Amino acid sequence: MTAALDRRDSGLASGPEPVRLVVVSAGVSDPSSTRLLADRVTQKSLDLLRESGTCASVATIELGPLAVDIARATVSGFPGEQLQRAIEQVAGADAIVASTPIYKAGISGLFKSFVDLLDNDLLVAKPVLLAATAGTSRHALVIDEQMRPLFAYMRALGVPTSVFAAPEDWASSELGDRIERAATELAVFLRGGIGQQIADRAWSAYQHEFAGNTSRSARTAADIDFDSPLMRLAAGGVASATDTHADGASHDADPSG
Repeated sequence: MTAALDRRDSGLASGPEPVRLVVVSAGVSDPSSTRLLADRVTQKSLDLLRESGTCASVATIELGPLAVDIARATVSGFPGEQLQRAIEQVAGADAIVASTPIYKAGISGLFKSFVDLLDNDLLVAKPVLLAATAGTSRHALVIDEQMRPLFAYMRALGVPTSVFAAPEDWASSELGDRIERAATELAVFLRGGIGQQIADRAWSAYQHEFAGNTSRSARTAADIDFDSPLMRLAAGGVASATDTHADGASHDADPSG
């Protein structure tokens, strides 16, 4: 059985802290075409980052060996030790490559169950490259119909190009072209620190779980920003005295709306 987690780096000398790329693969066969597609996308991303002088590290999460833990956590609400480590890997990622097989016009139930266990704010502003494999090209639109809305709900940043591979695609040069285009987009997100900038500037505007898995989670009362727009809304919509409206004037908020 394939190990649930493995790591490698881009081979660059030590220097700035590398960007962290995490691959989530829901393939269950051995060998797995889903994992193969994820590896091709990841390697191309590493190559492009290396060419630009950006250090990168990779951790791969295989969901197959975690299937029983995922089922138990779905029922109990408490992840086991190995599953918790996988969740923490996702939480610490700067970007995600999400790869799933497609069965009967739907994404893998294993993949969806894993995402269901993640805190709603765990992927906020993280770039995500979407990839999928299937036994027929009739499933080609499932990425945009199911995966993209799923990660949009998680407020992740889906890169514009997704990568789908049916059996006839593996020998096609077009698959390589799509992989390079998607990897280029992901590398640009990472080099620009776009997700990090969004999270740094807008984190308090999102809804968060107290003591969640994200590294930014509030864990004590001292960590909570009670003056954020969401907290003021929760307190009845009372704005701070310094709130400035679009007309440039400061007003007291009207609790009635």
